[in-house]
Amino acid sequence: MGILQTRLCELLGCEYPIIQTAMGWVTGPEIVAASGNAGGFGFLAGATIPPDEIERDILKTKSLTNAPFGVNFHMYQPNAADIVDLVIKHKVRAVSYSRSPGAEMIGRLKEHGVRCVPTIGLPKHAIKAIELGADAVTVQGGEGGGHTGSVPTSLLIPQVIDAVDGKVPVIAAGGFKDGRGLVAALAWGADGIAMGTRFLMAKESSPPDATKQRYVDCNNPSEIIVSKAIDGLPQRMINNEMLRRLEKANPLTRFIIAIGNGLKFRKHTGASLTSLLKSAIAMAKSDDITVTQAIMSANAPMIIQKAMVDGQPGSGVLPSGQVAGVIGEVLSCKDIIHGIAAEAEERLKVLAAMTNNETRQ
Repeated sequence: MGILQTRLCELLGCEYPIIQTAMGWVTGPEIVAASGNAGGFGFLAGATIPPDEIERDILKTKSLTNAPFGVNFHMYQPNAADIVDLVIKHKVRAVSYSRSPGAEMIGRLKEHGVRCVPTIGLPKHAIKAIELGADAVTVQGGEGGGHTGSVPTSLLIPQVIDAVDGKVPVIAAGGFKDGRGLVAALAWGADGIAMGTRFLMAKESSPPDATKQRYVDCNNPSEIIVSKAIDGLPQRMINNEMLRRLEKANPLTRFIIAIGNGLKFRKHTGASLTSLLKSAIAMAKSDDITVTQAIMSANAPMIIQKAMVDGQPGSGVLPSGQVAGVIGEVLSCKDIIHGIAAEAEERLKVLAAMTNNETRQ
């Protein structure tokens, strides 16, 4: 058993406890396969893919790797049930989600051997997720990109580990990029790390070079701020032209922009207007947010698309963890994962030597 083998590796079937998280418009078959081939574990982004393309991406990923992988989705997207069917049909190893499916859907996934790995932001959410059947939990601290909380990773991870009390593996997320971070997470009691921004800045990720360059050029973590301008909920993004425009807009203007983008999202996903409204109402009831915020949640994917698909980083928003400010380069998934593993193993050996020296004295 390797020095970095943890319960997470056994659960997901990967060599290293390093997870490539799902990001809309960013994590397609190429990067998921590359992450798996390098010994990590990757998740396909399923929340922004039209229903008829999800199966295509699952099959393409399987054609590029023999390694296990996962699919990300959330309960309130109109095609959630279809994704569950496809995951089961094609024997996908795991699913990840931030808005938890109901116990019935989780039970169906687990019945077919699919590992359920929700992303949570508070100890109470971890406890609830485990009660519903989670096999592991990803815990994102405030440094993480996209929707995020306010508690720093270094404080949140130990809290959740204490609350979970060993019941399931805990995956630390928010601010990780190297082997030192992996060792820190293991020292806190986590079973591995999950990274979004580090993998967005990978050669195999989907965004055009012009967009990746904006992440490379962001060399100050303080430029990566938390804003509620997109959907009324806190999201961490690079402070670019579009975000500054939205920050200056009044609430009515933001809502009008969101409605327009919501209609574009409806067209993209093939969902009916009625189904989107029903999803928004259900989301509001479940997540303790307003219906307006839930409706505006369709805003983010289409604004993000401008940057991640169209290659116009100034015309879209740039979700990012603060760690982008200290990365400064685009590497292959193999170099990212193997570099992290090698550095972590070296740091663990150094710590072991220090401990041995202390014992002999």
